[in-house]
Amino acid sequence: MTPKSVLMPHHFAQAVFHPAWIPDSLDPTIERLKRFRIIAGAVASLGVYTFVEGGFAVTELLENALTASVVLLFLTPMTVGVMLFVWRRTGTARQLRVPLFNALKLLLLFVGCVVALVVLVQTTNSAGGNFAVIMGAGLTMMWMLIFVAYGAVRVSGNFFGTAAVHRCLPALLATVTSWLMAIPDLVTGDLHGLSLTMGVVFILGAPVTVTAIALVEMGRLKRRYGIRLGAHPASLPPIPGLPPLPGHPPMPPTTGLPYLPPQGNPYGRPYAPGGGNPYAPGAGNPYVAHPQPPYNPPPQRPYGS
Repeated sequence: MTPKSVLMPHHFAQAVFHPAWIPDSLDPTIERLKRFRIIAGAVASLGVYTFVEGGFAVTELLENALTASVVLLFLTPMTVGVMLFVWRRTGTARQLRVPLFNALKLLLLFVGCVVALVVLVQTTNSAGGNFAVIMGAGLTMMWMLIFVAYGAVRVSGNFFGTAAVHRCLPALLATVTSWLMAIPDLVTGDLHGLSLTMGVVFILGAPVTVTAIALVEMGRLKRRYGIRLGAHPASLPPIPGLPPLPGHPPMPPTTGLPYLPPQGNPYGRPYAPGGGNPYAPGAGNPYVAHPQPPYNPPPQRPYGS
C-alpha cells in the first residue's frame, strides 16, 4: 500500500479489508462460487428497495448497514465459538489463536468504519450554512461511503478473514447471517410494502440463494481437498502445493500410505559395508576350490605292473 492509494478509497479498502494473511481461494471455481454468493445476497437485498422505492434510499441503507454491523459484531464470535466447541475433540482453540485474533480485529475495524460513516452522514445533514464545513464533511463522507462499500464487498467474501481459521467458515457465516437478517421480517410480517407472495420471494431470496451456494462451496472443499466443516483445522490434511495457514501447526510428514509405518529395514544395515559374510573365519569366500583336490589318487600306481 502506497500513500497514493489512500486517495483512492477502493484501493485503500482492498488493502485494509483483505490483508495478506487472508488465504486466497483454492481454485477458480470456489472463487466464482464466492462471488455468486456475494452478488446473490446483494441483489436480493437491494431488489426490495428498487422495487418499492423506485431507487436507493441512502439513509435507510446506512441504517440497515449499521443494524447488520451490530448483528455481525455478536453473531460472528458466537458462531465461531460454537464451531470451536464442535472441534474440541480434535483440536484446541489455542492452536487457532493467531487467526482468531486477526479476524476479530478486522471485524471491529469494519464495524467502527460503518459507525463512523453513519455519524458523519448525520453530522453533514445537520450542519448549518457553513460552506467550508459542508464541503469538507461532504467530501469526507463520499470518500468514506466508497471505502465502506468496497470494504463491505471484501468482508462479504472473506467474512473478516475467517478463512484463515477454517476455509468453510465464510460460507457458514454468510448462511447464518442471511437467515438471521430475514427471520425478523418473516416473524413481524414486514414485507416492505409488497404482497405476500412477492414479499416472501424477496425476503427468502437472499438466505435461500446464499445457503444453496454455500452448500455447493463447502461440498467442493470436502470432495476435492478433504476439508470438512466438522473437523478441527489442525486435524485436516495439508493441501499439496500450498503452505500451511498462518497460526496453524504443520502436520507431521508422512510417506507412503497414511496408515502404514515408513517402509524399509527398521534395524539399519546388519552387515558390514564390505558386503562379506560376517560368519566366515577369514576374508574371502569360504567355499573357494582348494588349489589341489584332496582326494586325487597318488601320481604312481600302487600295484606296479
